[in-house]
Amino acid sequence: MYTGPVRALIDELGRLPGVGPKSAQRIAFHLLKVPSEDALRLSGAIVAVKERTTLCTLCFNVAEGGRLCDVCGDERRESTTVCVVEDPRDIVAVERTQRFRGRYHVLQGSLNPLEGVGPDQLRVAELVARVEEGEIKEVILCTNPNLEGEATAMYLARRLSPLGVRVTRIASGLPVGGDLEYADELTLGRALEGRRDL
Repeated sequence: MYTGPVRALIDELGRLPGVGPKSAQRIAFHLLKVPSEDALRLSGAIVAVKERTTLCTLCFNVAEGGRLCDVCGDERRESTTVCVVEDPRDIVAVERTQRFRGRYHVLQGSLNPLEGVGPDQLRVAELVARVEEGEIKEVILCTNPNLEGEATAMYLARRLSPLGVRVTRIASGLPVGGDLEYADELTLGRALEGRRDL
């Protein structure tokens, strides 16, 4: 139906996660309507993020220009506690809680044998090396509460426990404001297992 640059733009937008064909078309026509400066600012931001953004040399979070990320570069952060997450976006979620003041380690995914993702495709060796240096006292496994995340957490616990570091897992259970009658058995069971004294 569309040809040339418009078709190419719709196709490229449609390749983005969460953007279907109709959304891609809406975005493309929105970009056609906005002033050229706005569209050029967007394209400039895309080019800049691809040219200047790398991974932190310590934790593999998003960083600028081949150096430490903002968290690793912050001397006020506690260096003896490391929170292991699957993706840099997970750091944002943990930071929003304002309850964690340690450092991070980003695995860049989770174990998924069906898709050929094993420990060698993740940043597991780098995590083990960080723990072996001896400064880290606790590793908090903050992987997603799904099959792959649970398998990753169990694998990491087996790898890290012999190194003499405390390995903990984030609690999982019921959301605040949720009703017990709507909770599935697994979630409610985990909430009971993770109970604490008041």
